[in-house]
Amino acid sequence: MTGPHLAALSASTVCASSAFMAWAVRGRASSVFGPSIYRGPRDRNAIALTFDDGPSESTPEVLELLDDYHTPATFFQIGANVLRLPEVARSVHAAGHEIGNHSHTHPLLCFHSADFICREFASAQRAITDTTGFSPTLLRAPFGARWFGIGQAQRRLGLRGVMWTVIGYDWKAKADTIVDRMLVGAANGAILCLHDGREGRANPDIRETVAAVKALVPRLRDRGYKFDTVSRLLCPTI
Repeated sequence: MTGPHLAALSASTVCASSAFMAWAVRGRASSVFGPSIYRGPRDRNAIALTFDDGPSESTPEVLELLDDYHTPATFFQIGANVLRLPEVARSVHAAGHEIGNHSHTHPLLCFHSADFICREFASAQRAITDTTGFSPTLLRAPFGARWFGIGQAQRRLGLRGVMWTVIGYDWKAKADTIVDRMLVGAANGAILCLHDGREGRANPDIRETVAAVKALVPRLRDRGYKFDTVSRLLCPTI
């Protein structure tokens, strides 16, 4: 094989490897770094509404809306936010919603060591359990980016990895756009991802998220969908 052909083959191999790694890290269906799900069964007209990055000062507004609509949700909480706002964290559990582990400080896990990743989720697990009395069984990686070591953390803590079927990009999109994305992605077993916080920031502006929830939940109910927590979506007998 000539030099140009070898160079072309090498470049092609690098591109393929890069594409695979990108999918392994961020692909919603990827379980390369640890077991993960991105949707529930397709045989029930049930969906799960999830919120990341809380608790925040704005979480009570989301809770009020969900209470008005009698809609359960799953909140993937950041441990440091739980320690900063323990009463808000407890109010999520008291309202009957599920809490998942979203790391302690919301770092991008890529290129961190397995020990670092384990510490992040172990610290969040302690913060959530000690504060709310609820011990999460679900984990969602910050930014949805998995890495070497997350599987080890899942095994040690007994956590199931959860991605999403559709994400609203509600930290930057307007409410109408968020709703449209969610409606397009909604289907039996779908897991929808929104945010009741903005990473670790205090007093985040989530007005577009709140407006989207206000419009989205009634429209999904009109389509015949039932709302479940992620755990009940995956196992209806819970």
